[in-house]
Amino acid sequence: MYKHILVPTDGSELSREAAGAAVALAKESGARITAFYARQPYPKNLYDDGAPMGSAKPEKFAKLTEQQARRNLGFVIDLCKKAGVKGDRMATISDSPAEAILEAASKAGCDLIFMASRGRHGLSALFLGSETYKVLTYAKIPVLVHH
Repeated sequence: MYKHILVPTDGSELSREAAGAAVALAKESGARITAFYARQPYPKNLYDDGAPMGSAKPEKFAKLTEQQARRNLGFVIDLCKKAGVKGDRMATISDSPAEAILEAASKAGCDLIFMASRGRHGLSALFLGSETYKVLTYAKIPVLVHH
């Protein structure tokens, strides 16, 4: 069975459901979990097709994404504590979540990636869906996709 499960999270409801299922699997198999969050980098181009994307300064943007990471990773770690499963957290800044997930799994020595199929709506759902597809395509370890 699996010994070390990477659980990428984006904080969405589907991601939280997947985390719950991952913790249940970890408890049943005696595995440990590494919760992972890929923070977005500060936008290089503040304009998209001539329209401003936002006005957050780099320091404020970093603080906001750090808070998101703590909140989302904390949710998974709380699930681990309640279930008596050993849980660690890991975050990085990346404009390619799929690459970050694969790198995190390798770096942490995970033998399974357990993730949601998608967690967002609209155009971002297409993006995250493609990220899940990329993880499935390039992973050198098993990937369990929770729906």
